[in-house]
Amino acid sequence: MEIAVRKVSDVQVIQLHGALRIGQAVDDLRGLIEPAVQKGDNRIVLNLEDVRMIDSSGIGLLVRFLALTKEKGGSLKLVRPSKFAIQTLRLVCVHHLFEIFEDDDQAVQSFS
Repeated sequence: MEIAVRKVSDVQVIQLHGALRIGQAVDDLRGLIEPAVQKGDNRIVLNLEDVRMIDSSGIGLLVRFLALTKEKGGSLKLVRPSKFAIQTLRLVCVHHLFEIFEDDDQAVQSFS
């Protein structure tokens, strides 16, 4: 999995490319987001447009990040989850927990 991060205002915008599944991909994303949230970066936009596969470990991580950011007064928002990602989120009945946007700018603006 490839991960690209940029900061827009006080929002971390993270673009993922590849499969978000148990192993290195989940570990890499956890290693990026957990320390950022602990340092106060609790507004996160996660672009899932190029994530073609996500397993239960990836879903669990997203739910954990949502809870973690909300505990710190922020949130985790998703951008353009792929059809497979949406189906997986629905399958485990967590899709309703997330705000979903069509593009990064809309998601960033929603924090205002």
